[in-house]
Amino acid sequence: MIEVSALTKRYGSLTVLDGIDFSVEAGEIAAVVGPSGAGKSTLARCINLLEQPTSGSILVNGQDLTSLSRGELRTARRAIGTVFQSAGLLARLTAAENVALPLRYLNMPHEGRVQRVRDLLDRVGMLHRASHYPAQLSGGQQQRIGLARGLALKPSVLLADEPTSGLDPQTTASILALLAELRDELRVAVVLITHEMDVVRCVADSVAQLDHGRIVEQGRVADVVRASDSPLSRALLPVPPSAEPTDAPNVWQLRYERTDVDPAWLTSASRELDADIEVLAGLIETVGGETAGRLKVRIERALPPARIEQAFAARGIRATRSATPEEEVDIAASALVRSAA
Repeated sequence: MIEVSALTKRYGSLTVLDGIDFSVEAGEIAAVVGPSGAGKSTLARCINLLEQPTSGSILVNGQDLTSLSRGELRTARRAIGTVFQSAGLLARLTAAENVALPLRYLNMPHEGRVQRVRDLLDRVGMLHRASHYPAQLSGGQQQRIGLARGLALKPSVLLADEPTSGLDPQTTASILALLAELRDELRVAVVLITHEMDVVRCVADSVAQLDHGRIVEQGRVADVVRASDSPLSRALLPVPPSAEPTDAPNVWQLRYERTDVDPAWLTSASRELDADIEVLAGLIETVGGETAGRLKVRIERALPPARIEQAFAARGIRATRSATPEEEVDIAASALVRSAA
């Protein structure tokens, strides 16, 4: 497992990470998200001590990496595998030779090294490409080889820094399936750095949002989606755009707050309110193994807001009045200003 406490990283007067508290259990995929420059990649480099933190502690399997000597750190780093956005394979080496590289540095006997490489390539579905050079492999295949190399030393922790960036949807899905297998079968603690919310929703167990070097929100993905209406929650489960009239007065935003929402809630709520309910847009998915939903609906006639809120609350759904077009423009403008800051 990983436990980061009060982690700070400064470059001169510039503070990139400011008092980060963050932990990942064995068998957990923890996603770290945030805008460019938020400190995501710096956090990953600090976890494996490629960057020396200014202050704070980093415990991996109970061992504080920041207190180790250089020799002790080299040994401790074997517990941490790393996969980068670019697989970083050596062009002059075959796929098998790239995977074997960490094992050669450890002077593993040839026979054991060959078998370990075969096992790793087989796990990532690349055994049939063992003798191919990186130039002969697709981007997704190279990333699979990079993942196999990151597992060569049987790490208990895996840092995956934007491992699906630039990959097509099918290849992305296969890489995420591999990460899920590592979590479930090998009980690896995975730190997943990404800017793709679909990736977080698909595979992560927990999520932490970095902004200007600080964690502004974190928790189980399903809890974040259900328990708040924060920018992170909306980004994780966005409502698709709808074409409702701009002057529609009875538009409401709905968000699942419980895991046991009855699939027939639309019919039962319509009967209780004695009004037709039209779904304008929505997204209902399984997030972290639990059902989550966010929708925009229009109620056929004007009703007291408290009555509408109570009807949906009884079904485990939070209802809030939809923003007017003018308010939505203001919200979007504020988000753009915040993102550019």
